[in-house]
Amino acid sequence: MSTPNPETTITPLTRRRFAQAGAAATAGAAVAFPHIASGQGNKSPLKLGLIGCGGRGRGAANQSLTADKDVTLTMVADVSDAQASGAIDQLRKRFPDQVGNPEKLLGLDAYKKVIEGSDVVILTTPPGFRPQMLREAIEAGKHVFCEKPVAVDAPGIRSVLESAKLAKEKELTLITGFCWRYHNARRALFEKVHGGAIGEVNGMFATYYTGPVKPMPPAQNRPDGIGDVAWQVGNWYNFSWLSGDSLVEQAVHSVDKIAWAMQDVAPLSAVATGGRQIPAEGGNIYDHFHIAYDYPGQVRCHLGSRQIAGCYGENHDYISGTEGNALIVRGQCIIRGKENWRADSELNNDMYQAEHDALYKSIREGEAKNDGEWMANSSMLAIMGRMAAYTGEKITWEQAMNSEEDLAPDDLKWDDDFDPGATPQPGKTKFI
Repeated sequence: MSTPNPETTITPLTRRRFAQAGAAATAGAAVAFPHIASGQGNKSPLKLGLIGCGGRGRGAANQSLTADKDVTLTMVADVSDAQASGAIDQLRKRFPDQVGNPEKLLGLDAYKKVIEGSDVVILTTPPGFRPQMLREAIEAGKHVFCEKPVAVDAPGIRSVLESAKLAKEKELTLITGFCWRYHNARRALFEKVHGGAIGEVNGMFATYYTGPVKPMPPAQNRPDGIGDVAWQVGNWYNFSWLSGDSLVEQAVHSVDKIAWAMQDVAPLSAVATGGRQIPAEGGNIYDHFHIAYDYPGQVRCHLGSRQIAGCYGENHDYISGTEGNALIVRGQCIIRGKENWRADSELNNDMYQAEHDALYKSIREGEAKNDGEWMANSSMLAIMGRMAAYTGEKITWEQAMNSEEDLAPDDLKWDDDFDPGATPQPGKTKFI
């Protein structure tokens, strides 16, 4: 969700819920939505619900409506009337036959009605809200496209893993926004790496050096009378309880490629540095990180990220092996090893569209696809790196997965005062 409407009346916010889904809930979903939960191919018209109407939400809805012409956008939800209305108008112009007069719902709890009234749900709100929304969508028997990252802290990750398991039990499709795994050239490269084209992988360096994504506005720009929660949601990228920090929200794509290279095996531990070099009034996130992940077999993988204007930019991946190297540089996928290989340009597909093509192919053919476990683990890998950088400690995978750090209370209201804490300081900030 994007810029908030301070005049909107909002009911209390619950970010996540850990209640186990009982047999009665599963059976209820199967009765209410037999064509969805049965595991059989679905040839019926599908109702699409969009939760979070910013740029990524509009893009995802565009891709869903492109992927399947028997899908109609029936409901949208956001905290901003302007964003919700803008999304409807924009999508209607491109898909007049699939976007008529969708119901527009406003508020932090508006997602509940969208889930109730849709067959397929797009979750593109700030990441801090995703675990709860995903859980409710899966409990209700809905197919889901869930943007990355899927959570901002370990309790959220554990909730997502429970939801992914429940989705498998219900034979629901759950597709993630880790788009590079749907890019054909990257898929071909990693298939060769895993097939031994560079021998055994013994290290990787991934870079995510770019400019600021959503800079924090000056405090004097804050409207009079707006509550802390409303102000923070409107500037969600700059608060770790909403975004997870720049590492977890953006550089997580590069973290995911590290996980992919290591065949989604969990690391042993992580040591990291990071901080904020460019002062920002308000917000509590870092603008740079460097993470070193230790894997079994004395393999070490590094991630370097920076979001500072006027600096060298790069988004590359360097994978080293015992018999060669794999490179993703300037959009090219290259193997230099026992064989020399470069991905053909025809493999450069639209990965964003491919995600939604896979979503609807799965639904139509009745073969549920579930990205849940690895999308949660890749998100957790980034959270683990953030934990190591914030605290200055060496963090093991077990510590990270079992962390009790919950970045925001569950009973926040729209106009509440809420101090999310200052920018963390290594050596002073404690691991929880």
